[in-house]
Amino acid sequence: MKSYQLIHQLISLVEELEAENPDHEVSIQDFAGFLLNKVGDATGERVNNEVRFGDGDSAALDIAYQLDNNISRLFVFMSRYAKSYIKKATEGTPLQTAEDFTALAILLTNRQLSKSELISYNLQEKTSGTEVIRRLIAAGLVRQWDDVKDKRSKQIAITDEGKALLFRVFEYTSYVGKIITGKLTVEEKFTLQYLLQKLENFHLEHYEKKTISSKADLKTLAAEITPTQ
Repeated sequence: MKSYQLIHQLISLVEELEAENPDHEVSIQDFAGFLLNKVGDATGERVNNEVRFGDGDSAALDIAYQLDNNISRLFVFMSRYAKSYIKKATEGTPLQTAEDFTALAILLTNRQLSKSELISYNLQEKTSGTEVIRRLIAAGLVRQWDDVKDKRSKQIAITDEGKALLFRVFEYTSYVGKIITGKLTVEEKFTLQYLLQKLENFHLEHYEKKTISSKADLKTLAAEITPTQ
């Protein structure tokens, strides 16, 4: 069988992908992104043209253009673009922020949650998360009731009005999704999806374990994940 060697290589790559993701079953989309990332050729050092930066401090630019810092900065910009697009998509509705939208969307896929669970799932601090929930309840999009097992806690769920609003908004957030991925090819989207999911798995683990609670923790974790030369 002439293609035996190729099949053997594919099996080895699947095993490698599974070893990197021991806690969940990998999908064909995961493998497609992994494969494209694995076999892609480097094109050399990328030239950075950040229109926001001047040339007044070369030392600062050297720091900004370090690979990890450059990627982090681009993540920040992408997040801000996404928030501005979502704000347009929810214009004219009671949803005031992107966090309002994501909180309501999380509730749509859960029968009920405690307030603390929703705040955690929405990746928010307690104060800002509580304010989001307050707005959603005041708008009639979410209802709350006492937790029968813990009188100090409240359970919350999306209302029919909240569901109806979300499905109206989904038309426009679908446009947001297409805009955020820009003019990437399908292959590039699979690669990006694979890499972002890999980062999500890493960060979610540390978020849930509360690994980072101080500046010192930032330094410790950065040292732990930096490859030794």
